[in-house]
Amino acid sequence: MTSITVKNIPDDIYHSLKFAAKAHHRSLNSEILACLEKMLLPTRVTSDERLIRARRLRDSLVQTQFSAKDIDNAIEH
Repeated sequence: MTSITVKNIPDDIYHSLKFAAKAHHRSLNSEILACLEKMLLPTRVTSDERLIRARRLRDSLVQTQFSAKDIDNAIEH
C-alpha cells in the first residue's frame, strides 16, 4: 500500500468529505478512499444487467420513426 498527501483542498470539498465521512461512519481517510474507488475502479456489470438498463432506457425514450436521411444528418452534425 502507498501513502499520499493531498494539498490545497478547497474548503467546500473538505467540508463535503467530512460530512460524508460522518454520514457513512467512516474516517476521513476511508471516505476519500471510498470516493476514489467509486470514481476510478470499473464496476462489474453482467450482460443481463446491461440488457435490462438498455431496455429501460429504450422504453423511456419517445417513440419516433427516423429515416435514413435523418440518421445521416445527425451523424454529419
